[in-house]
Amino acid sequence: MKIAVISPVSAESTPVETETRRRIGSDFAELVKARLTLLVLLTTAVGFYLGAAGSINYAALIHAVFGTALAAAGAAALNQWWERRFDALMQRTKTRPIPGGRMLPRHALIVGSLLALAGVIYLARACNGLSASLAAATIVIYIFAYTPLKRISTSNTLVGAIPGALPPMIGWAAATGRLDPGAWSLFAILFFWQLPHFFAIAWMYRDDYARAGFQMVSKGDETGTRSASQSVLFCMVLLLVSGIPAFLRVVNSWYLLAELILNGLFIFAAMRFLRTQAATDARKLFFASIIYLPLLLLALVLTKS
Repeated sequence: MKIAVISPVSAESTPVETETRRRIGSDFAELVKARLTLLVLLTTAVGFYLGAAGSINYAALIHAVFGTALAAAGAAALNQWWERRFDALMQRTKTRPIPGGRMLPRHALIVGSLLALAGVIYLARACNGLSASLAAATIVIYIFAYTPLKRISTSNTLVGAIPGALPPMIGWAAATGRLDPGAWSLFAILFFWQLPHFFAIAWMYRDDYARAGFQMVSKGDETGTRSASQSVLFCMVLLLVSGIPAFLRVVNSWYLLAELILNGLFIFAAMRFLRTQAATDARKLFFASIIYLPLLLLALVLTKS
């Protein structure tokens, strides 16, 4: 009797198959904007933690984060499906899966729709109707308000900041079943943080956005004065807003020290951009915004009342 022997080489993936799987995984991560989705999950988790009274129900936390992840990934995919023709015109986005020709538009539409729907349904069943409603609102505003408005009005950044600020409220709602003032204070922090963050991005890539016909604050702002001055303004508003959780007693008074230091550094970066109007300082403001948010969220978590 002959015994078939499977060669170890044949049982393993070929280099081509391995590279194909890696490429598919990379394209999927880019389609759902994995890094942005991770930020959404972080803010959702912080909202849940701060809203929860007593000991944390970690199973419920995982449900809230997972459902929000599905919804956020779906919204990101739908956004790229909608903007595929405009992405092809910009240097920073022309290699994305759809404009790069590695994914058919209808496949992105199907994936995005299924993920978005799954996220809302999952939150409704595993958490509660309020968190699901907030996730649905996030998707609707992001896709049907912010995305088309980008080609119509510079106010798109203000509108786009709304869905970006809703995830901590989703977490809070999942933990409590309601929206307390503390939840709204987290919304305000995320809302105003996004403005200098996106103003810096818009100015750094102003030529790209103009090429695609997007109406950003940076349009025609060759010196950076408009973008930088508005960044300073909203950083100062953020300084005031980010102290609200302490006055609501969501966190203790030690948080105020941390938020004053962090906001001071953020304002310094914005004012430096305004003073020099240099591309390098616009980039530094962008990186300052990336460093600021997780540190502020950490301060909120560590000083919870």
